[in-house]
Amino acid sequence: MVIPYARLLGLEVEPGETAPTYVMPFAIDVVGRPSFLHGGAIGGLLEMAAVGALKQALEAEGGARIKPINLTVDYMRGGRDKPTRARGTVTRLGTRVANVEAVAWQDEPERPIAAARMNYLIVR
Repeated sequence: MVIPYARLLGLEVEPGETAPTYVMPFAIDVVGRPSFLHGGAIGGLLEMAAVGALKQALEAEGGARIKPINLTVDYMRGGRDKPTRARGTVTRLGTRVANVEAVAWQDEPERPIAAARMNYLIVR
């Protein structure tokens, strides 16, 4: 199933051992100010990466539905006119709540353009 917002962002998925990496190409649909990504597009990319990581972790346990509780995004530098990648990491997977972090970068993962922390309710 493809999420409509992910389709709008043009996201592609690169499978990973612990979590998938999402790639957002630079396009007119994700532009904010000229030659820079819109903050909402970056936030959406981070959310999709977090959901992908959590879904992959939950599939290993038999699956579950998730509902977002909150989302905090830290913008570190402007996203330029090039592809942007993001990957989520499940930092805590409890019985009812999961904590997930996600990082977005362009050239090097060590130089992120944004990071997010999210909490999800797990409905088993």
